[in-house]
Amino acid sequence: MSSSLKNLLMASSGILGTLLIAVVAFTNLSPQLGGTPTRPEKEAFAKSGHYQKGEFVNLIPTKELTGGSTASVMWKFLFRKSPKAAPPGPLPMRPLDSLAIVNKTPDIVRVTWFGHSASLLEIAGQNILLDPMLSVEMGPVSWATPNRYNRELVITPEKLPYIAAVLISHDHYDHLDYATISKIRDKVGQFYVPLGIGAHLRAWGVPRERITEMNWGDRVTLPNLQLHCTPSRHFSGRGLTNRNSTMWCSWVVQSPTKRVFYTGDGGYGPHFAAIGQQYGPFDLAVVECGQYDAGWAEIHMRPEQSVQAARDVRAAVMLPVHWGAFTEALHAWNEPVTRATAEAARLGQVITTPHLGEPVTLGTALPQERWWE
Repeated sequence: MSSSLKNLLMASSGILGTLLIAVVAFTNLSPQLGGTPTRPEKEAFAKSGHYQKGEFVNLIPTKELTGGSTASVMWKFLFRKSPKAAPPGPLPMRPLDSLAIVNKTPDIVRVTWFGHSASLLEIAGQNILLDPMLSVEMGPVSWATPNRYNRELVITPEKLPYIAAVLISHDHYDHLDYATISKIRDKVGQFYVPLGIGAHLRAWGVPRERITEMNWGDRVTLPNLQLHCTPSRHFSGRGLTNRNSTMWCSWVVQSPTKRVFYTGDGGYGPHFAAIGQQYGPFDLAVVECGQYDAGWAEIHMRPEQSVQAARDVRAAVMLPVHWGAFTEALHAWNEPVTRATAEAARLGQVITTPHLGEPVTLGTALPQERWWE
């Protein structure tokens, strides 16, 4: 090998090494990373029944990767994406008038999907916000994360009305967004989160007294509402050193007359049938449906499994989410809803497919237009 080639390789390695160090340093210094649970909190986690050797665990053995190494998965994601990984242009949406959220009666049960998993649930006269990722950019290094299809949002965080409760399913950047939390924290009555996520919120200026951390099986009561923290099959972490340091969950929202279930993220498993048996039947299930792959088959559901999950929890209506905003897997952007609607038709499961920002009101005609085609 010539000396010039050696020098070039050494220089290239030095540049790559410096770049890697810079990215790691920036990520670790960014407020996006969140906080770290304290030692007493970790000692309390050990009593949860779902915490082993410093990490939260699933109810059944679960592999984060089921098809090769991290490097091979990343290679496929970077160089083998579907030619339809993203839509050809912005998706059609129905901009949300914040006055429509304020003017409602207590008997209305309505959910409005904002894209990906972020949704507003109106029930018992209260506003419940699910996994509010309402930013165009994602994470501390936006150039390295997926771009939102629509550069304009159905509604900006600033325009949201008072929110009685924010429910967080887990701490990944596409579900727990620093910028959104910073903008809505003063208009939220209470944040309900799985164990450990309180550290992130405290780091972002949310007062401790407005954070309720919950274990699977815990319940809280609001006026005319009960919130149940229920299991999911997933993982957590926002940085290089805090994998599974916080819990992940699904949510049951129960009024005297209606029941709504939100899966959060996670793979298919027996927990759905158990939730259906204990808390169902449900009037509506908001179900993860998208960002799946054979390489991580146990932590995200295929669309057919998503439909089966809705049936397991005994849902009258299924609303598929976790698609329509970001490309985080190798499939075509609209494949999840195409496969889910086909499977729902095969099994006789009622499914609703609203545009972004189009309200779904229980007891009225459900949006079912195949707009993604």
